[in-house]
Amino acid sequence: MQRGIPTVLTSEELMDKAFGRASKISKRGPTSVDGRRLTALARITASGDIVTSTLSGYVQRFPRVDKKDDFFPQLVDLVIGLDEYKKSLGALNWAAGRVDRLKNETLREIRRSKDVAYIESARRGFYGRMTSYLKQISGDLLFLQDAKNKFRQFPTVRPNVPTVVIAGFPNVGKSSLMRELSTATPEIAPYPFTTKGIVIGHIEDGWHKYQIIDTPGLLDRSFEDRNDIEKQAVLALRYLTNVMVFMLDPSESCGYSMEKQNALLKSVKEGFAGVDIIVVESKSDIIKTDSGNLHFSAHTGENLEELRNIILNKLRNMAAVGNE
Repeated sequence: MQRGIPTVLTSEELMDKAFGRASKISKRGPTSVDGRRLTALARITASGDIVTSTLSGYVQRFPRVDKKDDFFPQLVDLVIGLDEYKKSLGALNWAAGRVDRLKNETLREIRRSKDVAYIESARRGFYGRMTSYLKQISGDLLFLQDAKNKFRQFPTVRPNVPTVVIAGFPNVGKSSLMRELSTATPEIAPYPFTTKGIVIGHIEDGWHKYQIIDTPGLLDRSFEDRNDIEKQAVLALRYLTNVMVFMLDPSESCGYSMEKQNALLKSVKEGFAGVDIIVVESKSDIIKTDSGNLHFSAHTGENLEELRNIILNKLRNMAAVGNE
């Protein structure tokens, strides 16, 4: 979503671009007055079109964010500020419309005049008012350039692709499970609020491809240990998650007791209410319990295929419901 966003010029840079281009234009006419009129018309047209096309281009090429209860809008709200983002795009759209309307009005006035002084006054008036419009949105242009830089931090996930998220404390075996379930080596992608990024893999099921995501630094500690921004960042994942695999390590070789692991599971269940959570136990080559949870070993491969089938069946059922 963040690809293709252009570099946003400051109001001063945009004015320099527009007026610099216009100043190079010179037209000849049958008379001196005609030449001055044609030059003024061409300069106003060129400078006005540069400003309107540039501003409109920004509005069109920045991502549209309409639905609040979704993964991408949640990230935009957290990292950039959704209201300010929409306001700034609206301000650019307003300015583009004003400049275009002003350009057409000024062109009509100049076409009707044979007074050189009036023609030059109208051209200068157009330049002055257009400059005023650009100055009014100078803060919005700066905001959107900063937003563009922040968009580059966003993960390259596809919100519309059914997604499995893996959760659990560090060292319970999430990375090993990711490698076993993914059809290719998982990739690390940037994600705000964690220096480790998120790990994205894919599970193929015939013609279908699903995302599988590990979120180191996000779903590996209790909500109570997070600040408000981190809590919101975690909850943004709720809109991305179709199925969650929560991993427990009953051997406790991960460094966390089962009491702490179950407390994290409870916390995650509360934060992801409504999400289908599969609770599994890893490292069955070391220890197996009679908890009733599916146990598996990424080391020996025990029950990996069964876990894969459980995940795929849940995703297939969701897809079937969504197509009804």
